[in-house]
Parts: sequence; structure tokens; C-alpha cells
Amino acid sequence: MEGPARDEVAQARERVRLLSIFDAQMRGGDRMQLPAGVHQEADGPVHRRWGGGARGLVTGPSLAQLEDRQLDALIEKQIAFFEQLNLAFEWKTYAHDGRADLPRRLTSHGLIPEEPESLVIGRISELTQEPQLPERVGLREAHSRADADQLAELLSTVAGADRGYLGRLFFEEHLANPDHVVLLVAESAGKVVASARLNLEPGSEFGSLWSGSVLPEWRGQGIYRALVAWRAQRAAARGYRYLQVDATESSRPILERLGFQTVGSTTPYCWTPSRVAPARRGAEAPVSEAQST
Repeated sequence: MEGPARDEVAQARERVRLLSIFDAQMRGGDRMQLPAGVHQEADGPVHRRWGGGARGLVTGPSLAQLEDRQLDALIEKQIAFFEQLNLAFEWKTYAHDGRADLPRRLTSHGLIPEEPESLVIGRISELTQEPQLPERVGLREAHSRADADQLAELLSTVAGADRGYLGRLFFEEHLANPDHVVLLVAESAGKVVASARLNLEPGSEFGSLWSGSVLPEWRGQGIYRALVAWRAQRAAARGYRYLQVDATESSRPILERLGFQTVGSTTPYCWTPSRVAPARRGAEAPVSEAQST
């Protein structure tokens, strides 16, 4: 086998290996301590989470073992549960689950797909280069409610939509998990110009990256790459082996250049009760890595 073909085979095997580890360690319920007012429970093969925001979350392993009628019944149970709460929810799907009809079955029950995101994973041992920041910019961990509110304000600016509610959610999750939820800001002359979040997932080998965003006027200076490097160093110091990201198309190419590998994709399917307006993206889950260059 020639060199390029051999490399492609090796990369394909590595993708399969990483997906297997990810599925085994990261597809169950949330292992973090839940803040007051946030709830999680198992319903058969899936876990649902709600409280503290405008949208619930349904996650779980592959459902390939379910018969068609069992899958339809499971979807209907989640809708009935959240309908009773008058609460929207997101069903998080993965393209590699081997259940090709799941999107069709979700949409037939009224769930609407949002933009897919790339599932990327990197070996921390290959990502721990020193953060390189432009002059006048410094990184620090955020610990106060005021810090969390500033982080949410930046995310609102980048998204062009109100994300202010995330300040309370981020702060309360950090308080409940001070050793596992790390909030990070980049500042210049006292102004927050970029944000990031690191979840060190208990009982796993994975840290996960969320909320990586840079103000438009500060992009192109390596700040996002420094946010990734800093989080990789922090995860390495705690003995973690991998970093995982649900990446938008603006962050995926940079992550791949840094050594991450795209191993799949994930798509949220969302259901909203007729009595409420469409729910805000990410109300029950960390915000994906977004604007990054």
C-alpha cells in the first residue's frame, strides 16, 4: 500500500478508535454536580436534563438496538414529559450512531433540526504548546458572577442575540463544580475581548471545550489558538488525555490545524411547545466553540 493510502487507512482507524472511546466515556448522563434547580434522570436508554434555562436536553448512546415502535414510543415519551413542563427541549444526535432513520422519526414527531456541528477530538499530548497572545492581551480564570456576566455579554455580542441568561448558568455550574468547570477570559485594558470554557469531565479521560469566542475586531491575532492551548495545558496538568469539541464551521478548520481530528458530526433536533416561543439555543447546555479566528 502506497504512503498516502496507508495514511488514510491509519486516519480512518484512528477516527473509529476515538469515536469508540468517546461513546464509552461521554455518552451517558452528566457526571457533573448539578446546580440547584437543575434536574437529570434516565428514561430507558436516554438521559434528560431540565431546569435553570429555557430548554431541556435529551442525550444518550446509540439507539440502534431499538425496534421502530420502541423508538417512536421513546420519542413520544420525551415530548409528553416536556409538554407537561411546557418546556422546549433539544435531542442531541450523532451521525455515527447507525440509526439512519432517527432524524426522519424525530422530524415526523415535530422536532426541527438546527445547524450540525463537527465532533472533533485531539490528543492533549499534541496540543500543549505555549499560548501565544498579542501584546496588551492577558488570560485569566473567571470566578465571580460579574466575570460570568461579562462572558455572557461577549457571547451575546458575537451571536448577535441575547445570551445574558448564560451568566447565571455558567456561574452556578462553576460553583457546583469548581475543580471541573473552568471559565476563562482574555482581556485588554480591562475589557473582555474573548471567552472560553473548559469542562474536565469527571470519571473520563476527556476535557471538553465550549464557549470559545473572540470579538470580531480582535480576530486574526491568535487569541483563539491561545485559548485552546491554555485549556489543553490545564487539562494535561490534571491528567486528562483528550479534548473534545462540538465545533462550528468557523472554529473547525483552526482546530484541525492545531492537531484535532474531525471524527463525526452532531445535530440538535428541537421541539417547542405551541404555548411558548422558540427556545434559545444552548439554554441547557454549554455554548459550542463559535467565532474563533
